[in-house]
Amino acid sequence: MLSLSLAHNKLDGPIPDSFGKMLALEFLDLSNNNLTGEIPKSLEALVYLKYLNFSFNELSGEIPTGGPFANATSRSFLKNYALCGDSKFHVSPCVIKSPKKSKRKKIILVLYILLGVGMPFLALALAYVFLRWRKIKKNADQADAFPVKGKHERISYYELEQATEGFDESNLLGSGSFSKVFKGILKDGTLFAAKVFNVQLDGAFKSFDTECEMLRNLRHRNLTKVITSCSNPHFKALVLEYMPNGTLEKWLYNHNFFLDMLQRLSIMIDVASAIDYLHNGCSTPVVHCDLKPSNVLLDQEMVGHVSDFGIAKLLGAGEDFVQTRTIATIGYIAPAEYGQDGIVSTSCDVYSFGIVMMKTFTRRRPSDEIFTGEMNIRCWINDSFPSGIHKVVDSNLIQPGDEQIDAKMHCLSSIMKLALSCTVVTPDARISMEDALSTLEKIRLQFVYSLR
Repeated sequence: MLSLSLAHNKLDGPIPDSFGKMLALEFLDLSNNNLTGEIPKSLEALVYLKYLNFSFNELSGEIPTGGPFANATSRSFLKNYALCGDSKFHVSPCVIKSPKKSKRKKIILVLYILLGVGMPFLALALAYVFLRWRKIKKNADQADAFPVKGKHERISYYELEQATEGFDESNLLGSGSFSKVFKGILKDGTLFAAKVFNVQLDGAFKSFDTECEMLRNLRHRNLTKVITSCSNPHFKALVLEYMPNGTLEKWLYNHNFFLDMLQRLSIMIDVASAIDYLHNGCSTPVVHCDLKPSNVLLDQEMVGHVSDFGIAKLLGAGEDFVQTRTIATIGYIAPAEYGQDGIVSTSCDVYSFGIVMMKTFTRRRPSDEIFTGEMNIRCWINDSFPSGIHKVVDSNLIQPGDEQIDAKMHCLSSIMKLALSCTVVTPDARISMEDALSTLEKIRLQFVYSLR
């Protein structure tokens, strides 16, 4: 066996130690499961292993360093918060437990248990006093701030103003139709992004309320995390997790940045995972309605996070579509239903995703000046497919003399074929986001193999 991919299978429990006996293994993907326990040291024996991925699990303990782990990167271990090891993996260093300290901790634990048994009424009284004090303290804070998820400290308008240096333009990260996003730093050094809505504009209040309602109930690793919100009749803001690498749009068009083939493909899988969750993983399906590269944020590990739910729509029980007057970004909207009739469905997001893929691998905007009259980015790619695909893709990905050019062209051809399937004019003929995600994962697997 040369390949073993068990990603997205909801597996739990520890990784079997017997995996270390599959000596011929070259590709191992156990990502996006619920695996626990330590990574077996036996896997160090897999000397032929070229690709390994344990990300998005609940693994703990020390990351092995021998064999294939010597050349592994931090992306192979993302979101396993209990892992420790070498700093190159961006995890905490492992702490060697002292026997004396362990014994002392056991003694302290016994004392705590004895105190709990002997003084239950005192403990309850102290807990009541503490909770009462905390409630009073929170009520004394500015009443215009409230947490979205209920698990974070409130941030007042004054704290936001101080953290963003008075919402200074030097801290501006980006702007949209109804809002501006500022970088902020709290006194304890915590970085965040403050999305401040322009309450002078019609629709800003509705956009704020919609985004609060949507993100309050959404939980996914590829969605932007909301920390809290701050609101009064004259001010509306969301406090978001800070994404140090900015937007996908920035990485595509800034000459100081570059994304290689595998990075772009991985980001598209991140985006597809988020949209698939919105469509199929929520109790009530959600249509994002404004998917585009400027709404895809990249964290420290270059993992993609979908943001901006200001015009998102919920599909009620039994509904396949809803009607809206809110028009998203021209070039990314499905022209047959959304653009003409204001009909929004999950297939509209699929269409937008297809355009995002085309833009990501061609570096051509849908609004590019070469697209005039009946010509648009989809027609341009479709007319070149498959024999002329090398003429439309980003030339930075296929430099002359590249030894991997055949593998890259095969990969790009598969991606563009999928993008065309996502952007079919007839909504019912489009591929589903679930199938698009599955296809992208297969394309990445084949591409990694071809680089051997």
